Formats: sequence, C-alpha cells, structure tokens
Amino acid sequence: MGGGGDGGGSSGVGGFRNPLRNIERALNEAIARSFVGKYFKLEARNSCFTKELRAGLATFLTMAYIITVNANILADSGGTCSMADCSVPVNGNASPDCMFKPNPGYQNCLATTKSDLMVGTILSAMIGSFAMGVLANLPLGLAPGMGPNAYLAYNLVGFHGSGPIPYRTALAILLVEGCAFVAVSALGLRSKLAKLIPKSVRFACAAGIGLFIAFVGLQVNQGLGLVGPDPATLVTLTACSRTNPETGECIGGKMQSPTFWLGSIGFVIMAYGLMKELKGSMIYGIVFVTLVSWFRGTAVTYFPHSPLGDEKFNYFQKVVDFHKIQTTAGVLSFNGFNRTPVWVALATLFYIDVLATTGTLYTLAEIGGFVNERGNFEGEYMAYIVDGGSTVVAALLGVSPVATYVESSAGIREGGRTGLTAVVVSFCFMMSLFFTPLLSSVPPWAIGPSLVMVGVMMMKVVKEIEWGNVKESAPAFITMILMPLTYSIANGIVGGIGVYVALSLYDQVVRVMKWLGKMKRVVSKEQNQVSASAANAELVSVV
Repeated sequence: MGGGGDGGGSSGVGGFRNPLRNIERALNEAIARSFVGKYFKLEARNSCFTKELRAGLATFLTMAYIITVNANILADSGGTCSMADCSVPVNGNASPDCMFKPNPGYQNCLATTKSDLMVGTILSAMIGSFAMGVLANLPLGLAPGMGPNAYLAYNLVGFHGSGPIPYRTALAILLVEGCAFVAVSALGLRSKLAKLIPKSVRFACAAGIGLFIAFVGLQVNQGLGLVGPDPATLVTLTACSRTNPETGECIGGKMQSPTFWLGSIGFVIMAYGLMKELKGSMIYGIVFVTLVSWFRGTAVTYFPHSPLGDEKFNYFQKVVDFHKIQTTAGVLSFNGFNRTPVWVALATLFYIDVLATTGTLYTLAEIGGFVNERGNFEGEYMAYIVDGGSTVVAALLGVSPVATYVESSAGIREGGRTGLTAVVVSFCFMMSLFFTPLLSSVPPWAIGPSLVMVGVMMMKVVKEIEWGNVKESAPAFITMILMPLTYSIANGIVGGIGVYVALSLYDQVVRVMKWLGKMKRVVSKEQNQVSASAANAELVSVV
C-alpha cells in the first residue's frame, strides 16, 4: 500500500506538472507568433517568452544592489544641500562646518537627497534597460555604473560639497559627456578612440577603479569602518566602537565595532554565494545585514532612539510609498565651464565611458554568442547610442552615468537572447519605485561589503597585463596605485599614460634616429649617382 501511495503521489505531481508545461508551451507559442514575438525575434534566436522572463529576473537580482549603493555614494556629495539647510543654533548663525558635523537640518536635507537619488537611479535604469531591449534587441540591463559614481561624489563634488566642482555643474558635465558619447558612437569613432589608450593602462583602469571603490567601502562614512584616519600614518585600522564624529578618528574600542562585524558576516555571505554561483548573492548579503539592522534597541540598529533615528523609523514604517524627486532633477548649471577642472573631469568621464562600454558590450556579446566572424554583432550600433542617451537622461535626473552591466551575463546564462530580457529588467526596476521607504533604510555597513566585493570582481583584469614587460607593467601599476592613494581616478589615468609615454620616448628616439640614418644614406646615394652622371657627361664632352 505504501508503494501504491507513492506511485499515486508521483502520478499526481506528474499530472499537475503536465498541464503547467502545456500552458507554458501554449503561452510561448502564442507570444512567438504575436507582434511582440516577431519584433524581438524569439524564434529566430531560439528563445521563448518564459525563458526571457527568467533571464530578466536573474539579471535584475544580480544588479538590484545598485539602487541603494548608488544613492548612498552620490548622497555623500551632499547633492544640492548647502549651509542654508543647516539648523541654526539659538541666538547664533550657521557656520560652514555645519555640513561636516552632525546637524539635524543638514541631515534631513541629505535624507531627502538620498531618496531623490534612489528614484533617479531607478528611473535611469528603467529607461536605459527598456531602450536597450526595444531599440537594440539585446538582453542587457543598464543602470548607473560603479566607478563614475564614486568619481562624481568624491573627486568632483567632494564629500558634502568640499570638492572643486559644484553638484549642479557636475551634472552639466555628465550631460555634455553623454551627448559627446552619442555623437562619437553615431560617427563610428568610438573604437578608434578606445585604441588610443595603451592596452596596459586600459586594463589597469578597471582594477584601479576597483581598488578605489573597495577603499570607499572600507571607510566609515560609506562602509564597514575598517579603515580610518590617523595623524601619523594617514590611514590605519579602526572598526572602533567610539569614533570622533567630526574627524572619524578612533577614540576607543579598536576592532570592537558591532556594525563592522555584522557587515563582515554580510561580506562572507556574498563571497560564499558567488563562490557557489548563486544568483543574487550580493542582494542576499545586503538583505541579511539590513534586516538585522532594522531591529531597534540593538547595538547595530539603523534607527537609534534619537530625533533623527525616530524620523527615519517613521518613514521606514510606511513600507510602500512613491517618492517624487524634489531636489536633484533638472538642476544642471553650466557656470564654471571655463575652468580647467571641468574639462579634465569631462575627458576622464568620457574616457571611462568609452572603455567600459566597449569592453562590457563585447564581453557580453561573446558570452551570448552574438558576435559574427567579422567581430560585430546585431544591434551593436544602437546599443552604443542607447548607452550614451541613457547617460543624458541620468544627468537630467541628477545621477551618475549609466553603463551596461556585466551582471547581465546572469540572464544570458539563463537563456536570455533578446531584448525582452531587458524589458523584464526595466519592469522590475519600475516596481521597486514603490518601495522607497525600505530601500532608503539600508545602512552603510550593509553597502560597504558590496563595494569591497565589486572591487574584488574588478581586479580580475590584472591577469591580462604583461607583468614581465616593465614597459607595460610600470604604467599599469602607477595607474592602479594612484587611484586609491590620491583618491582620484583622473590622477591614476594621467599618471599611467605619463609613465607609458616616458618609457616609450627611448624607442621613439631610436626609431627617429634610424629613420634619419636611412634618409641620410638614401640622400648620399642619390648625390653619388648625380656626381657619377655629371662626371660621365663631362668625360663624353671632352672626348
């Protein structure tokens, strides 16, 4: 009877599965024959609707971390917040340092800016992914990229506006850069520009940006708090239970910070998930740390019992809420475009965009099997136009440049072969618009581990550098080391190219000397021939 029961159970499960398979098959066939199926070429690319749906969900899960990570990084710039937003003490005036010390008014402005940036990130990812799917018909997800966001927040605008370029001007730079990228792509000059940069420096840029992002994730403002300032050694090991709120220096309890150890567990979760190739591993680590931090009355809570903590908690309790952008959309300013730092920033962002987009698109096209024997792939032209156009949209929304995400490979591995995958990604981003209270309550120590992990993944390109050739390895090393140590991506690029040019001077001088020697021999030979001809003519005349 036991065997009969098991057989009946299996038969029941099989009977339940067969109708589902039949429904799925009928749905796929109906969509394949519809206008949507023909437009996205589902049958031509050997795909189906349900496969594209699964691929889109897989891609979204692997790149959804950017919603909170990007907003947290960009919020460090202060956005449009200024001294005017600071709470003024009784019978006193606000001073410029109120933006760098705990101040209720300024913190409230930052909270609004962070929510604005979160919505801007979601909208730019939603629009970019949808355009990539509909116009280029490629299964690629787009969102504000890691690297340019850190460059914007920490190098251009600076922490809470302490940098050389105001936030509004920085957005205008992004707008011009996006338009330039569209123009270059439309004229077919993109690949030629990418090849102007030495190959070793190109590889080192990705690794250097990874080190820079990881360094940000290890600091207290935007991460784990493992690294902090030290007057003697500049930086030192911290993770302290008590720190100076103004300088970030350790006051006591080194390596005893509860939030650091909680964030470290999140990092291990991410690393283990990636090790086992689990989709959404970054999300799992962030979610675990965030959920633990949402409990009040603990040493790791994100909602302490304080006026600011109570305000955050009250907003968090809404759960579902649609936040309207208040301070970051359409606030561009072209003032200051006659200054050198503006044009250096424009060139740096343009260079990063060209290299990152070119490398990522070709890598994903290879994974998907889209590249033909000539090295091209269908939809390539429109893909670059969409990438640049999405950056223009992002600048208008107040966020950093949009990039094609290498995490799209998760969807490609799930069978995504058409733009329908990107449309699904776009729909998922749209749904996240309604959960801003939850997304804005992710603590820095949940974001930090993901930044470090991004750095880990970006370091893999160093294997492509010829470390045995000093002419290639020295510029690459300078590029990588200067980015985190000078806290500037631009400095790393300029330093690497400078070293490469210096090391190439000898070869160029030798080449010129050889050419001059060759020309001298040719001229001498011509002169000898002329002299011989003249002598023969004179001899003939004498005779």
